[in-house]
Order: sequence, then structure tokens, then C-alpha cells
Amino acid sequence: MAFGVEELRVLRRALALALLPTPASVEDVQDCLRLAESLDEATREGARLRAFLVADLARYRAALPGTAAGYLTLLEEALGAGYRPDPDDLAALRALRGNPSAAALLDRCQVLAEQDVRGRLARGAALRSVVSAPTVPASRTRLLALPGGRSAASGKPGGPEKEKKPAERPATPAERPAAPKPSTPAAPKPGRPIPTPGEVFPRRKPTPPPSQQRQLAAG
Repeated sequence: MAFGVEELRVLRRALALALLPTPASVEDVQDCLRLAESLDEATREGARLRAFLVADLARYRAALPGTAAGYLTLLEEALGAGYRPDPDDLAALRALRGNPSAAALLDRCQVLAEQDVRGRLARGAALRSVVSAPTVPASRTRLLALPGGRSAASGKPGGPEKEKKPAERPATPAERPAAPKPSTPAAPKPGRPIPTPGEVFPRRKPTPPPSQQRQLAAG
């Protein structure tokens, strides 16, 4: 696929916009859209041309060896368009290896066929390695603490940081329990008066000494 001067200019502008995003003008956007449409059309045209070449190649191959010259020309053109030779082409070229052009095309087709086989084997091996990869049971795995996180923030190695209880809010006067009132002695009930100590314990008269008793007896 070849680009013209105008197409290369648009492609360069599109790459510049992709690498260094800048406000694009309406003209640049329209040019990029037209270039994308042209590329899509060229891709579709290439696919149609390759399909015609492969169909003609099959017809010439079925008419060998009488169509050897046309077959070799079509095969070389198809290879240039991205066609990959199949086993029928290799068998036909081996039958025509006496022709120098056929021998050269046979070597070229064998190299391409080997590349395709290696590619398929590599893809198959990669797929098998992914499918047959051993899986470790979850019970045998050990969880490792990653740097950072809650343990690092708490400054304690290992184990999650214990959650701190929120500080208790001091109770307001309305919420505090009322203090018990001091008990006061009950006032005495009115009635019988309380006796005085003199009434309870009357004083006794002192006893006179013996001498005074004898004098009183003698008189």
C-alpha cells in the first residue's frame, strides 16, 4: 500500500495530534476522517484482490502441468499479496522442481510453511502451559502483610490496629444522678416532756460523820 504526498501530510498531522494532544481544527479532523476511509477501502480492496488471486491459483493448479507458466506467475503474485502456500501448492511445486522458477518458489514456500508451523506450535505450547499451570490451593498459601496499611499506620508490627474506643463525653448536669440527701434526725413528737438528769438521778443527802451522830444522840 503506497501513500501519496497529500496522504502522508495528513498522516503526519494525525500522528502529531496523537503524540501531542492539541486542539485540532475542523479541516484537520475532516482530513483524518477521509484518510481513515481511504485506508479502510484499500484494505477491503486488497482482501478482494487476494481472494481473486487464490481462486485463479486453484484453477491453474488443477490444470497442471499444462498451465505451469501461468500458475507460477499467479503464485508469486499471490505470495506478494500475503497469501500463505498450502500443502497442494508445495506438492505442485515439487512436481515442477525441474523448472528453475518452480525450484525457487518451492524454497520460498517451504520457508513460509516452516514459519507457519513454528508459529502454530509456539501458540499451542503457550496455550497448553496456561491450561496445565498448577494451581496452589488456597489453604496452602500464606498471606503476607504488604508495606503500609493499618499496621504501618499504628506503628505495631503485624496484626491489625485495635480500634480505639471513642472518648466518653462528660455527663451534663442534667444527666448526672442526683446526690442522696443527708438523713436528718426526726423531730421529737409533742407529748410527754423529756425528764431532766436531776429528775432521773435525784441527789442524795450527805451522811453526817459519827461524831455528830453521837452528839445528836446525847443531846
